[in-house]
Amino acid sequence: MLDAIDRALLKTVAELEELPKGAYNIRKNGKLLGRHVSANINIETNEEETGIIVKIKPGTKNESVHIPVILSQAGLYDVVQNAFIIGDDAEVTIVAGCGIHCGSPEPEGHAGIHEFKVGKNAKVTYVEKHYASGEGTGRRTLNPTTRVFLAEGAHAEMELTQIGGVDETSRINEAVLGPGSLLLITERVLTDGEQTAVSTNTIVLKGAGSRANMISRSVMKGNSKQIFYATIDAQNQCYGHIECDAIIMDNGTNETMPSLKAGHPDAELTHEASIGKIANDQLTKLMSLGLTYDEAVNRIIQGFLK
Repeated sequence: MLDAIDRALLKTVAELEELPKGAYNIRKNGKLLGRHVSANINIETNEEETGIIVKIKPGTKNESVHIPVILSQAGLYDVVQNAFIIGDDAEVTIVAGCGIHCGSPEPEGHAGIHEFKVGKNAKVTYVEKHYASGEGTGRRTLNPTTRVFLAEGAHAEMELTQIGGVDETSRINEAVLGPGSLLLITERVLTDGEQTAVSTNTIVLKGAGSRANMISRSVMKGNSKQIFYATIDAQNQCYGHIECDAIIMDNGTNETMPSLKAGHPDAELTHEASIGKIANDQLTKLMSLGLTYDEAVNRIIQGFLK
């Protein structure tokens, strides 16, 4: 059964009011809370009992699977290893995410290790949100790892968002792209207070005609700190781009380090990065429309992170 805290966390990280229709696997405090499979999507516990294996049948179209994790147990650090096997020509949306509710001085955390094998001409949209809440003082930690392997002609679009309340995170994204494949990653991170966030990304363009676009949007408030590493390694005729934009407020700090490696004469690689504050003219315009200073700042931040 879902209590009020469970419902609030699921709504925030997975936009779920109730248990979803179709395939899902919900994990609470390190244990299975509920699971359902469909005709084209199977979910089973792996042999090591450390996570799940999600299999999407070849040719599946317009289906989704929800796999959120929620934590509210003091002192728990939950580690899960999940594998996703997307069959040839399939199209699927995977909604993940982790929500933590901390109500004590003890720490709580989660590490999700996700591996995707995307078949020929298949398309996967992966949506992951991280969020923490509660009046407790325990440290809240989220450390996701995502590994993506794209077969010929495969397409993966990943939306990775940290929307507040997480004290410490270390994210790792790794991808290897086959011929003619496409990877789009959009990462949005908001930190405040004394929070820290590190994002380390390595994309290998292995196949001819492969393409990758990595976009990072970061906002640092209070005394928080973010570090962003991104490397595109081009090993064939291919195209890759890294775009990093950060807004610093209060005493926040940011380090952004894009790296391009061209190992083939026909590789095309580009990057752009910017770090700055909210422009005064933007604030003035919004405040002239009746918004308070704080409302104007919040409107700008939300628009930037979208």
